Amino acid sequence: MLTELRGKGGRLCQAAAEGQLRCPLMVRPTSEDVVTGNLCLVLRTLNSRWWLPDFLNRALSVRRFHRQYHRGLKVEPWRNRPCYPRELLPWDEGSTQIDLTISWENPPTTVYVEMKYGSDVSPKGAGDDGTHGFPSDQLIRNARVGLYECGYFDQNPLFQMPTRDFVLILIAPTAGHPLIARYRDLQSLKAAIPKSSRLKSTPLSPFIGELGYADVAELLAENRRWLTRPERLLVDQILEYLPFKVQQIREIRPSGRLQSSLKLD
Repeated sequence: MLTELRGKGGRLCQAAAEGQLRCPLMVRPTSEDVVTGNLCLVLRTLNSRWWLPDFLNRALSVRRFHRQYHRGLKVEPWRNRPCYPRELLPWDEGSTQIDLTISWENPPTTVYVEMKYGSDVSPKGAGDDGTHGFPSDQLIRNARVGLYECGYFDQNPLFQMPTRDFVLILIAPTAGHPLIARYRDLQSLKAAIPKSSRLKSTPLSPFIGELGYADVAELLAENRRWLTRPERLLVDQILEYLPFKVQQIREIRPSGRLQSSLKLD
């Protein structure tokens, strides 16, 4: 449903668009947008007390977040962020679409979720020709954009903007992406961000983590007993769906886990 409402279901072939062919709108079996839409619909419905702190703590391997009422909670799919400031980047970069954005106000917190299914993290942005010495993969791009949105860059010396806590999570069929370990290290993260000297502070570290689909299913199953019956029905559905998608991608790519195409220095 969300996939169709947000216009993420793909597009008709040229022959169908011209009326020469009648066929239904098909969604690719490797589309991560379908997984994103289904997971977002479930998470929007559930009481955040029984999933959000568990997700964040498991992804970051810490016990930082506790069960609470999340004031002003929003779970937003495919949220577009403005172009990253050109004065902070040595190449032109367009707007950034965040797969899932989770935010609440007690305390002010923003979580970016990068969803992956049939493809790896993009290794390089379209505007980066590789001559500047900084990475432009999807994770570091989301980290930069999130830090900027949450007020960690010194933007205006006349006014001190309050910061929001910030977390970046990668959700993929399996965990263990090499970029997560790289960017969880604060020094490596700063070295990957152009003009990182403009950072007036950073969120409490670590603030970058990951979850596999099995982790998501396990966390939802662990707290299922605290949910209402309609919520349990949704959870049961996603508990069946996520293993199905993992098996599906293994059949499409028999080698198993998606291997990263990124070359780390």
